[in-house]
Amino acid sequence: MLPPHARLTQSSGFRAVYGRGRSYATDLIVLYVLPRPGGDRVRFGFSAGKKLGGAVVRNRAKRLMREAARALLPRISGSYDFVVIARKPVTDAAYADVVKDLRKLLERAGVFTGAGEN
Repeated sequence: MLPPHARLTQSSGFRAVYGRGRSYATDLIVLYVLPRPGGDRVRFGFSAGKKLGGAVVRNRAKRLMREAARALLPRISGSYDFVVIARKPVTDAAYADVVKDLRKLLERAGVFTGAGEN
């Protein structure tokens, strides 16, 4: 589970990231990135639309994305707000695929340090 300080929960925060952030996409997920001034604070928000399926399917997709973000959180440098959006293929994806895609998007956005890799 993501620590409380790493969660983006308010709709105003989501709107800011959507409106002023930059987006990156793969087949499984879309990542919006908004740099924040000062500090070393990273916050993640997650979204899964109703086109994905019922509540069980959407919640599973968000759990996968949340765990992927938690695993990669220590390797993100800087202060950013992120919104991760599930796409339809994520409903059939494995955890490793979601981690790989999120890492790829973070690298593309230039915020992934890769420090601490094995």
